[in-house]
This record gives sequence, C-alpha cells and structure tokens, in this order.
Amino acid sequence: MAATVATAPAWDERLTDFIRCHPRLLVLTGAGCSVASGIPEYRDHDGAWKSRPPVRYAEFVGSPAARRRYWARSLFGWARVAGAAPSAVHRALARIEHGGYAMAIVTQNVDALHQRAGSRRVIDLHGRLDEVECLQCGTRLRRADVQEVLLAWNGAFLATLGDALRAAPSARPDGDAQVETDFSEFRVPDCPACGGVLKPAVVFFGENVPRERVAAALAALAAADALLVVGSSLMVFSGLRFCLAARDLVKPVAALNLGRTRADELLSLKVAADCGPALEAVVAALGLGG
Repeated sequence: MAATVATAPAWDERLTDFIRCHPRLLVLTGAGCSVASGIPEYRDHDGAWKSRPPVRYAEFVGSPAARRRYWARSLFGWARVAGAAPSAVHRALARIEHGGYAMAIVTQNVDALHQRAGSRRVIDLHGRLDEVECLQCGTRLRRADVQEVLLAWNGAFLATLGDALRAAPSARPDGDAQVETDFSEFRVPDCPACGGVLKPAVVFFGENVPRERVAAALAALAAADALLVVGSSLMVFSGLRFCLAARDLVKPVAALNLGRTRADELLSLKVAADCGPALEAVVAALGLGG
C-alpha cells in the first residue's frame, strides 16, 4: 500500500483525521520523541548510525573490560537522562491518551519520559535505564543508588580526566557518553545480594526483548483500531515487528517521523514533520489542550 505523505499545511489535518477515525490507537514511539529533551538519536534521517553503535549484550556479559568501559561512560551519560524533562511530544501523547484516543504506548526508549509526562499505559519494550538488574539472582537496584557507588569508588579515575571532559562529555542516547580514556582502573560494583554481574535493566543490542513484553504489546495491537508510529525509523526489528503484525491483522499504520522508516511501504499515512509541533496541533484540533 502506498502511503499518503502529508506536508504542511495539510499534515496536521490528515493526522488528526487518522486519529479521529481510529480512536483506539496503539502508539509506538522511538528516539525522535526524546530529542527535544536533550537525549540524542542513534540514527540520522536516512536510518544510518550517527556514531559508534552501543555496546552489545555478548560483549558486556563476556568482558570485564567492556563492563568497565560501559559503566565509566554511563557515569556521565546517566546524569543527562536523569535530568531530562519530558518534551512536547511526551506531553501531547499523554493528553491524547487521557483524551481516550490511545489505548497504550509501546516505547522503544528507555528514559521513562512518557511516564514522567503523565502517560499511564506504557509498555517499556526495551526496559528502563533508571533500574539495574543482577544477571545472576535478578535483584533490582535503583540506577541512582548505583551512581552514588560509582562516584564514591572512582574519585581517582575522575581526577585523571580533563576539566572539559568531566564537565560536559558528548551525550549518547542510551545513557552513555562519548568518553575515550584508560578504563583499566575504573571500579564497577557487583550485586550486593550475590556478587553477580550488574547490568542496566534495558535490552542491549543482540539481546532478546522479554517475551511477556512483546506479548503484551501484540495483545494491545490486536485490540486497537490502528497503529501510530511516532519518532522512530523502525530500523530495529523489535519495533518493525508491530508494523508487520498490523499488516497481518489488516490494521492501518500511520507514521509521524522526520526521514524514512523501514516500514514506509506498509504505511497508510506518512507525516514528515517535527513530532512536537505536529502532535501539539493534533491536541489542539481534538480539543485536548488546557
């Protein structure tokens, strides 16, 4: 099916009409929702990597050196994620949900900004960065508590870095930061319950999304009238699978995204616009503001 590509001035009307005609939406969101919150995207508008891909699951699990590198960089990157505020996209989607037009939000993001904006029915497909899990016993810790330990244990490491790097390293979208140095002396805590390996409670590249989350999202799609993709290139299969499932269920799919998506040929409507202003226009047209 060839998508109708909407551009100004008609794009807001077409997107609003799509939502009005399909009031029980499943919304699938990606990194484009959080750019205005100061959390950068992985990919450019053509779907290519903007920088080095993030650490892979097998590398993190199998290499103490990779874990030291990850946690040292995360020492800086976590502060950016923890301090981020919801964007206009998050706020608008919360209003759309509260107005009865969205059954649920399935997000590929790990920043918990949908919840902080007020959305109640959120499936965190790839987990949440504000939690840490033990790979051996399953113990869960707050990322903020792990941050305190990392800072307390690594004063000497921090002292070896230049002032500019300590102040503002370049952020990455997964709670990482662009820091290149010698990580051999960086100290990483083990699980306080069993001594096992601690990992952010997020799905790393090369790791499977938990089956129960996929099942919950597919059940929400089965009950929905349509799928709306917001701010995602869908280059990763964990997101694309829902567009393929919508096709199999004969449910229309719309996408609001700057640049191409991997599902362009499956779309009924493609809105090539900045997600924030587009959704703010929808909220106003639906009378959901204030």
